[in-house]
Amino acid sequence: MPRFYDTCAGPIGGLYLPPVAWDVLQRETIQTLAELVDLADRLEQFDGMEPRMAEVIREALVRVAPPEEPTVGEMLLGPWCA
Repeated sequence: MPRFYDTCAGPIGGLYLPPVAWDVLQRETIQTLAELVDLADRLEQFDGMEPRMAEVIREALVRVAPPEEPTVGEMLLGPWCA
């Protein structure tokens, strides 16, 4: 996927986002990865957050957020249980 924005490190360790995104997150006082993950589905509601920028943030979160532990139901439906 082509990158449309230059990224840089910010106050949330391990996350690289465009400076514009960091500005919006700072204005909204989002300071931790957990806070950002909790708000990821509502990023477009922030003033100055374009839909494409919200998608860039979500893509970055996928790369840095720890994977969730599978539940028992997901384990039972896994491809190795065929």
